[in-house]
Amino acid sequence: MSILNLVAVSVVFCLAPAGVIWLCRRFPWLDNIGPIMILYAVGMLIGNLPLDIPEMALAQEIATSASVPLAIPMMLFCCRFTRSDARTQLKVVVSGFLSVAIAVVVGYILYGKHIPEGDKIGGIMSGMYTGGMLNAAAIQAIFKVEEQGYIMMCSYDIIISFLYLVFLVAVGYKLFRRLYGEKGQTTLTESEKLELDRQIAESKRNPYAGLWSKAGLVELAKIVGYTFVVVALSAASTLLFDDAWFMVIFILMLSTLGVVCSFLKPVRKLERSFDIGMYLIYIFSIAMASMADFSGLNLTDGVNQILFLTITVFGSLLLHALFCRIMRVDADSMTVSSVSFINSPPFVPMMVAVLKNKKTLIVGLGAGIVGYALGNHFGVLMASLLELI
Repeated sequence: MSILNLVAVSVVFCLAPAGVIWLCRRFPWLDNIGPIMILYAVGMLIGNLPLDIPEMALAQEIATSASVPLAIPMMLFCCRFTRSDARTQLKVVVSGFLSVAIAVVVGYILYGKHIPEGDKIGGIMSGMYTGGMLNAAAIQAIFKVEEQGYIMMCSYDIIISFLYLVFLVAVGYKLFRRLYGEKGQTTLTESEKLELDRQIAESKRNPYAGLWSKAGLVELAKIVGYTFVVVALSAASTLLFDDAWFMVIFILMLSTLGVVCSFLKPVRKLERSFDIGMYLIYIFSIAMASMADFSGLNLTDGVNQILFLTITVFGSLLLHALFCRIMRVDADSMTVSSVSFINSPPFVPMMVAVLKNKKTLIVGLGAGIVGYALGNHFGVLMASLLELI
């Protein structure tokens, strides 16, 4: 084995996300596609080039195995649970989780049963559409789903989730307002407009600016230190269980302790923890995608996966709209919370700007935070349920 080749491949995996992030900030149309989709494309290209690098398999294993356990607590450190609008948040969370559960079960019965490891794929989807890519990666680490199936699921998800977002932005939110018998808020107070502008600007800022300054390095050291404490405690907790349960207990403890730490004042001050964790997910994305082998692609399984995903995404949207209507949640809160579940919280400020309704911002972000915190537990539970069907 060549150490030089191993280091070279590892450097590509670690630095490629930085290059993609720079390109996304330089070219807005790439930013609309998103770093994860681009990294999946780059990874799949690398994995299907006629390269003879035996060390790549080890680099892939290290990158995918190490990135997710470190990313989970980092991204959960930034959770902010508030009491404002708690009643509406509770309603949209209950509705969102229930909608995804029903849609996944229906999609599994119709199409998921016909794809390899369909119950586990359904579990991953359950976590992904209540939390995000972090939860999908974590549940993949628990179940060790075959790389080809996982990569294709993520690739199809990017396309379907994009179409879902286009639908909502173009006509969906207007349709739901009409069905709910509501008129959208078209005017904002000056303070609301300033707050919305601040949130939008915050979502577009470069989160890694100043990371290598003295203050940035100090914060990075604290983030890494707290993360290693959580990882060590989570690993220690697995000693109480059989080895077969190691990954399940390990990931769920990482999620639980990450949320617990978010209530500690020193941890809450770490502004870059989410973004550092997200960078690790970017590394995971390109490394995992590089494992894809198109020469063994099963088109029949691909069609079933697309239909499974489509039913889950659009089915959960319709069910979420129905349940929220029954629970007297307004149309805009329903729409924003759905975006938070399906596309993840970073898309919330953009959707709020489209709606011109700043009051839905806290509801959307709150729903996403609960999704991050509970998505892994929910995904494992759903996979167990699907296995029994």
